[in-house]
Amino acid sequence: MDEVYHYQRYIYDFTRKYFLFGRDRLIRELDLRRGGRVVEIGCGTARNLVRIARRYPEARLFGLDASQEMLKTATEAVHRAGLESRIRLAHGYAEELSPAMFGETEAFDVCFFSYSLSMIPNWKQALRSASTALSASGRIHVVDFGDLTGLGRAGRALLLAWLGLFHVTPRAELLHTLEGTAGASLHFLPGRYAFLLTSGKTLFL
Repeated sequence: MDEVYHYQRYIYDFTRKYFLFGRDRLIRELDLRRGGRVVEIGCGTARNLVRIARRYPEARLFGLDASQEMLKTATEAVHRAGLESRIRLAHGYAEELSPAMFGETEAFDVCFFSYSLSMIPNWKQALRSASTALSASGRIHVVDFGDLTGLGRAGRALLLAWLGLFHVTPRAELLHTLEGTAGASLHFLPGRYAFLLTSGKTLFL
């Protein structure tokens, strides 16, 4: 990941806004309670965490990323926003997520993945770890690429080839499992380009 983002981190937010759709909708739909504890798995540049901090001024925020390079940019962004006291960052892998990675013992109220699940090799374990790290009433939120089937065969093949250059693999298996599953709120963007998921912790345990 550090090789991938050593230079990309400087232009990541500018370029990704043109194709990482649904992130701000996820933030609006978090509906956090006062003092809610939120962790972003694959926090990247901390773009989402900074926006959440501004929208939910009482939230306690944590960001985990596997790339030390991206965490450099995230740290700078948090500092510029003056949010060092509210956003804590840590280096680590999604499959090993726990509050202890941040020196904490209290479970999270929300774990969310924003276009990161499609880049995590063992994404099933990442979801299990997120579920385990949640409080009893905690929720998982995901926004990520869909199965792209609404784009047509040529459009889907072209986009998959392009995403592959960035080590991105849409999790079609996850979507096919979740569709019609009780306890999961699943919404697709046009063309099944992307999806937004909200679920309780028990779905992935």
